[in-house]
Amino acid sequence: MGETLFTNVSVIDGTGAKPFDATVRVQGNRIMAVTPGGAVDGAGAEIVDGGGTTLMPGLTDAHAHLSFLDAATLGDINALSAERHILETAKNARKMLDHGFTSMFSGSSARDNLEVALRDAINAGDIPGPRLKAATRQMTVTGGFGDIGREDAYSLVLDGPEAFRKACRAAARAGVDTFKIVPSAMGSGSDPLAEDTAMSDDEVAAVCAVARQRNRMVAAHARSADAVKMCVRNGVQVIYHATLADEEAKDMLEARRDSVFVAPAMGLPYGRLTEGEKYGVSTDDFTRARAEKEIETVSATMADLRKRGIRVLPGGDYGFKWNPHGRNARDLHMFVELFGFTPLEAIQAATQAGGELMGEPGCLGVIAEGAFADLLLVDGDPTKDIAILQDPDRFLAIMKDGAFHKAPPENRAGQQVAAE
Repeated sequence: MGETLFTNVSVIDGTGAKPFDATVRVQGNRIMAVTPGGAVDGAGAEIVDGGGTTLMPGLTDAHAHLSFLDAATLGDINALSAERHILETAKNARKMLDHGFTSMFSGSSARDNLEVALRDAINAGDIPGPRLKAATRQMTVTGGFGDIGREDAYSLVLDGPEAFRKACRAAARAGVDTFKIVPSAMGSGSDPLAEDTAMSDDEVAAVCAVARQRNRMVAAHARSADAVKMCVRNGVQVIYHATLADEEAKDMLEARRDSVFVAPAMGLPYGRLTEGEKYGVSTDDFTRARAEKEIETVSATMADLRKRGIRVLPGGDYGFKWNPHGRNARDLHMFVELFGFTPLEAIQAATQAGGELMGEPGCLGVIAEGAFADLLLVDGDPTKDIAILQDPDRFLAIMKDGAFHKAPPENRAGQQVAAE
């Protein structure tokens, strides 16, 4: 990789700072200089004249399911053969890069070790795709969420701390980055949002103990207040949903705001309500009531967590028929419209905070000297219209690790400038 100079661009640096005009120099896979205003010597570099467009960091999805193939039901997730499954997952990886997501933190793999193979192939340059933190299948308990009564299902059913401990050790041996657990399960009764806490404290503690020993992360599907508190108490770093977090749970999250991330994963209920008919998915009264109440409840909870300084990240369980891959940037719109984020705050959540989630604070998700060159050249200003990030045609160029996945149009890219 040579040297690239982005000129005539408005820079969103990912930190929440207002956009500023600058020239950005990339050498190899790193940003070498960010020079506000003024002319910069471009000798020896490929010049990309942005023409006043926006240069920003690549996006991160904090709750990705690349191996969920836009399934209509949970039972359909693993309908394909294992061989075909990984080929289709590779297509999703490329699609997400095409849509500006240069990093993905997995919320679970549909099959054991599928994402490990995908991650390694991407890192080797064999196939295009985002940076990927590979996860286990989601680990649940008998009768818990995801237990659909099949051994080949997308969930691994375990009972007791020793079973969870053994599964995590095997997953660490296989090379996963993240252990995914399911402490909560849908409850019963008239309340459409009723949630049980299905895993025991000892089971969650066993998973977290192995994670600490093997330098892995733990992510949890935790909707009930007790599940959220159990996760925080035992050191789970990534909490999905947090739907029914009460004041005690919020206080606990706030106390650990420097080491915990929350991703509400609102894509499923939002997609069901707003676009279900578009994808031919019917919605019964109970499902509609649950989705409506979840959107209302989670919106209030995330607005509160934002005020408390807790890192709330986009990532919406994409990979279902009514919530397909490619719609992921819709989460940023929800952050603004439902949670009270400003567009800059939503972008910061998807960039700087995403880099922190990926284990690269200050090096990923920001435009700064020494950071990785994962960059988007955007036609328009997403701080004025966050919805433009949902349109892949707005990405005039996509750079990952210093190399163009999508090269800039010829009329915006200058020729190589001969060195003096």
